[in-house]
Parts: sequence; C-alpha cells; structure tokens
Amino acid sequence: MRCPYCRNPKSKVIDTSHDSNGNIRRRRECLSCEQRFSSYERPILATPRIVKTDNSREDFNHEKLKRGIGISCAKRPVSDADIERLTGQVEVELQKMGKFEVPSRVIGDKVMEGLKEMDEIAYMRYAIVYLKMDNLPTLRAEIDRLL
Repeated sequence: MRCPYCRNPKSKVIDTSHDSNGNIRRRRECLSCEQRFSSYERPILATPRIVKTDNSREDFNHEKLKRGIGISCAKRPVSDADIERLTGQVEVELQKMGKFEVPSRVIGDKVMEGLKEMDEIAYMRYAIVYLKMDNLPTLRAEIDRLL
C-alpha cells in the first residue's frame, strides 16, 4: 500500500477490523514518514451488468450508486458511513443473486427500501426522481402512504 503522504510503497499494518459485509479496514503506518492512514478492502465478487430502461447495458458502478444515494441524503442527518453501508448492502444483494444481468429497477427498489428505513425525506427525494413523480397529486399520494 502506497503512503498517501510521501508515496513510499512500504507500510506496516497496525490494526485490522471487519464489518458485516465482509469489508476490511486496515490502519497502517508508513515506514518512511511514520504518518498513519487507513485503507479499505472489499472482496471483488462478480457483480451483474445493469440493464437500463432503454435496454442499454453497463457495468455496476459502486461509486455512481453511492453518489446518487448521497444526493438524496444531502443536508440530512445521514452519515457517510450510512450511505456507504447502504451502497454495500445493495451491491452484496446483487452479487448474491448470481445473475449475469439485472434490470436497473431492481437496484432502485433496493435503494428505496434502504432509504425508507434510513431517512424518510431522503426516501422522498429519491422517489421523486426514481418513480418520476412529476405532479403534486402523485407526490401527495406517496406521502400519505408513508404517513
């Protein structure tokens, strides 16, 4: 692991921890400048290709999903760790499906489920775009359903 401070390729691992999704966090110390930093590892399993609504296909992108969830959680009391956790859960669920291709709708539904439990306002923000709620009666019906 290359040190982010001095770019030295040698470091030693001070501490290792695991989370429920199988990710690994390692606390490291550079052998040259003695600065400490963290690295994160996650197993690389085959994720299915995503079939978009226009039938185009693209590879699953962890960062793109995280960015989309982050936008709906902007200015809400949702931590980056919560966003990362939800993104990881969605990715793990896709991998467990064992399919080569998955409709984008499946991802959207899983994100909606997670956001609904995490923060109702973030859920509504995501739902407005995802479910294409383009008028107030539709939006009102979803809010009433939540209440």
